[in-house]
Amino acid sequence: MSRIGKKPVELPKGVTAEVKGQTIELKGPKGTRSFTATDDVDVKLEDGSVVVAPRGQSKRARQQWGMTRSMVANLATGVSEGFKKELEIQGVGYRAQMQGKTLKLSLGYSHEVNFETPDGVTITAPKQTEIVVEGIDQQQVGQVAANIREWRAPEPYKGKGIRYKGEFVFRKEGKKK
Repeated sequence: MSRIGKKPVELPKGVTAEVKGQTIELKGPKGTRSFTATDDVDVKLEDGSVVVAPRGQSKRARQQWGMTRSMVANLATGVSEGFKKELEIQGVGYRAQMQGKTLKLSLGYSHEVNFETPDGVTITAPKQTEIVVEGIDQQQVGQVAANIREWRAPEPYKGKGIRYKGEFVFRKEGKKK
């Protein structure tokens, strides 16, 4: 039995859910998100919480059970609180700044890197060495943060580059004479 799937998803205050067939739509203070579950699970609304149950005992139904419950829980978190990824930049001369909807990154290349902010995500640079990516879609926030990090991933010798806040970068010893 799925330990995750059998727990109901409690809806936070200010979040309303509507189930139409296999599609569940959640509305909250941050926006509206929806998810369409597969035909292997049932999605029901029961007194202020969303309950997911498998249809049958097939392997696929049991796999989809926990995944669907997690997706609905992430929707509820997204429309009520939102998701946030923080990046930090380390390295001499490496910096970031916002100009309108464009993130300008100086990362040691011969040119500045311009990163356009996609719809549904907000990017801020509170300091020159910090970037904050926020939004209501967990997957999109994580992907945008990964795309920014990809421009200059932290290297193991000096630790220079863009890293997630709190990320540990394994350091290597340089050449010996």
